[in-house]
Amino acid sequence: MANQTIDVGYVAELARLELTDEEKSVFQGQLEDIVKYVEKISSVNVDGIEPTMHGRAIVNAFREDTVRPSLDREAALANAPRRTENEFYLPKIVEGAES
Repeated sequence: MANQTIDVGYVAELARLELTDEEKSVFQGQLEDIVKYVEKISSVNVDGIEPTMHGRAIVNAFREDTVRPSLDREAALANAPRRTENEFYLPKIVEGAES
């Protein structure tokens, strides 16, 4: 990005952010510093280094899906404050859109 600048005002407008001139000035300087740092990192020689997602090996921690006995329905519903037949009864907590 040599000799290119990012217009913070334009980016803020796209993001629908209202920034003062002072904020734009501060963020412009910060953004330019970030871009310089990324350019500095991109100059590092990484030949022969395999790309990785994590710093160390990650192993799948999930167990196999196996059928096992579970809690009986009546035992699960025994502590329900309210129920309808074989289900928990929960009060409505989300209001719908008004017409």
